[in-house]
Amino acid sequence: MVAKIDRDGCISCGLCTSVCPEVFRMGDDDLAEVYVDEVPEEAEDAAIEAQESCPTSVITVE
Repeated sequence: MVAKIDRDGCISCGLCTSVCPEVFRMGDDDLAEVYVDEVPEEAEDAAIEAQESCPTSVITVE
């Protein structure tokens, strides 16, 4: 499973980082970023929750 963020649409709310810190973090530019190549199995549900909770729908988890 891989997570992606369209950073152009990110509003820096930080929701994804609080829901799934194993996959998402805030970058130096204060936009959320994915910092793992593959979502760890134990974090898959949280990554999907982050995708579903994103207010701008810029997260994709496949």
